[in-house]
Amino acid sequence: MRETVITKDTIANPRSHYGDARASTRHFLTQRITGAINILFLGLLLFIVVRVAGQDRTDLVAVIGNGWIGLPFAVLIAVVAVHMRNGMRDTLEDYMAGSMYRLTMSLNTFYCLAVAVLGIGAVLKIVFWG
Repeated sequence: MRETVITKDTIANPRSHYGDARASTRHFLTQRITGAINILFLGLLLFIVVRVAGQDRTDLVAVIGNGWIGLPFAVLIAVVAVHMRNGMRDTLEDYMAGSMYRLTMSLNTFYCLAVAVLGIGAVLKIVFWG
């Protein structure tokens, strides 16, 4: 399989078409939607931080253990992980190429997945098992 070499002339020419238009649109929309959701959930995050400021662990567990707080907080962690992966993808696309890009993108995906699984697992453990 042969990769197409994209030059500065190809990019500068508005009539050239390169890349996958659907994937680019999906990436653009995902980044904007997850950013908007993050802004909406910011109120929940601020509530949690203000509510547990200066409290001990039992109060933190009581606040996050409430299903109305903990479950949206778990969704927030998932949305932040998707947003983080897409944001790092933009940076990796700018500075990496070829097999190095594939390696760093795989590591990025693994890291974001690990953050999401561990964070959501911790929150769900508190919600369902205290």
